Amino acid sequence: MSRFLVASDKFKGTFDAGEVVGAVAAGLRDGGAAAVEMPVADGGEGTAAALLSSLGGEWLTAATEDALSRPVEGRVALLADGRTAVIEVAEASGMWRLRPGEMDAVAASSRGTGMLIVAAAEAGADRVIVAPGGSATTDGGAGMLEVVEASGCEAEVTVACDVDIPWERAAEVFGPQKGASPAQVTELNRRLDALAAAAPRDPRGVPRTGCGGGISGALWAHLDAKLVSGADLVLDAIGFDRALERCDGVVTGEGRLDAQTAGGKAVAAVAGRSAASGRPCHALVGTCDLAESGWQSLGLTTVREATDLAALRQAGRDLAIGSASSPAD
Repeated sequence: MSRFLVASDKFKGTFDAGEVVGAVAAGLRDGGAAAVEMPVADGGEGTAAALLSSLGGEWLTAATEDALSRPVEGRVALLADGRTAVIEVAEASGMWRLRPGEMDAVAASSRGTGMLIVAAAEAGADRVIVAPGGSATTDGGAGMLEVVEASGCEAEVTVACDVDIPWERAAEVFGPQKGASPAQVTELNRRLDALAAAAPRDPRGVPRTGCGGGISGALWAHLDAKLVSGADLVLDAIGFDRALERCDGVVTGEGRLDAQTAGGKAVAAVAGRSAASGRPCHALVGTCDLAESGWQSLGLTTVREATDLAALRQAGRDLAIGSASSPAD
């Protein structure tokens, strides 16, 4: 019997990683294969849940603000060691909190993220992992820094980066999806340049400083934060490599497989580790925008589109049946 490690990220805006993994695993079992379920993340939404599920701990709730400064409640994951907290920028400052007509890339503030960092420190955390993906902001972390610096928070910060984009490209790459017009992208670029020039360390040209509209760069420049691959941080923490050793193949996935996948996304990290171990890695995605040569260069063996949970389950079943004709030794 073939044994698959199902290590998928979320399908953003549609299914969380647990739902995707559960559907694929059910299909694999339908087809006679064994399946190990391992939801993954890369510094975007779902990062806190993945770490909490593997390492243990609890969710805390804190008063905060959304990107338009409206009061909301946000969650902080306090891990079982009692000293490490995981904060997703999207919890407070995320696009998901705004209706389509409310998107305002210029006015959006990261203050709410700062409030969650302070709440984590007040709960006893002296190490904070910040997952910057999914933000609605391009304020260079200015709102967040104002809150954190006023609090006197001295927690050690690690940013689990989901992309490699440097500070100076944050507006052009992510501004449009946050509602910015071409003229506003130019305005945001000017604002980011001014913030970089005034920072203790200039984040321009430094990989990963553009995450979360500059939140990662602000934490690096002002609080000496470490910028690491969010995908690798999660995979190491949840024991991906140990699980991989006991499996014959891997199934991964995300909502859209595209040019950004190679720049720090979970699928690329999973595929790379699978290829290095000699295991085939199959991707199930909502949409594939890469040519075959593009996804093969990531280390993927096959790619198949599946847009709902029923299709994901069927794809898992097909993979299991296909593997049964040539089982691993």
